[in-house]
Amino acid sequence: MSQIEVFAQLTLNGIAVGAIYALVALGIVLIYKATEVLNFAHGDLLVVSAFSAWGLIAVAGLPFWLALLLVVLGVSALSYLLDAFVIRRIAGQPQFAGVMLTIALAFMMRGIVSMVAGPEARNYSTPFTGQHSTVAGIAIGHLQLVILGITLAVTVTFFLFFRHTRLGVAMQAASQNQLAAYLNGIRVKRVNSLVWALAGACAAVAGVLLAPITLVDLTLWFVTLKALAALMLGGFGSVPGAIVGGLLIGLIEQYAGVYLPDGSKDIAAYLVLIAVLVVKPTGLLGEAHGRRV
Repeated sequence: MSQIEVFAQLTLNGIAVGAIYALVALGIVLIYKATEVLNFAHGDLLVVSAFSAWGLIAVAGLPFWLALLLVVLGVSALSYLLDAFVIRRIAGQPQFAGVMLTIALAFMMRGIVSMVAGPEARNYSTPFTGQHSTVAGIAIGHLQLVILGITLAVTVTFFLFFRHTRLGVAMQAASQNQLAAYLNGIRVKRVNSLVWALAGACAAVAGVLLAPITLVDLTLWFVTLKALAALMLGGFGSVPGAIVGGLLIGLIEQYAGVYLPDGSKDIAAYLVLIAVLVVKPTGLLGEAHGRRV
């Protein structure tokens, strides 16, 4: 394989993995923009999603697409309930309270999954597992194409939803100024819970698609750290930045794994995170915010 073919193969792999990071980052930024809560339990929703998909596909024998739909609906409902009955109780408290609460929720969900399903890693097959096509010497996995297609569909759907629906506009209004939105008749608490449900759907899709590439394992929550690096690179609080940052982190990891010394791939995302914080804290698409003290 020539150097050009190697580079093209790495680019394709990086975009596919970066699309997963982008979905996770998108869910995190949606919640942060709506409620100013940095949800450290988001990665554990991926764990719940992956183990649920394994149970539905490998144990219950359901088709992949039906399992995906059921997992998305279930995790969306779980996220809605988490906000409605837990997160909402700390409204008005310092951000540190939200951080500690979501960390506690993360450990709780991970512990429940471990008790129910066991800590062992496992896998499940999809209709696309092991299938690939070769174009100009580049192996294109069908699962990679599915990941890219679903990520693109989710991104376009969200764009149209927030631009052209009353509920989407209400969510944007509530994220900008909750008091003004409330005074204009928007039920802010319910809208925030719906935002959590949308973020849960992103986590569910990411978890179900990521598990066949890696494993159904409790360590899937580590993807959250990659997503945070993507958010910082793209611009924390920027929805387009979450997508761009996720794709770039995926590409950087793939290139680092081949062109840099051994072990670089594992730390590439965190090196990017540190570099962004030092050089350009607002990220590529973020906006600077000043506070008078």
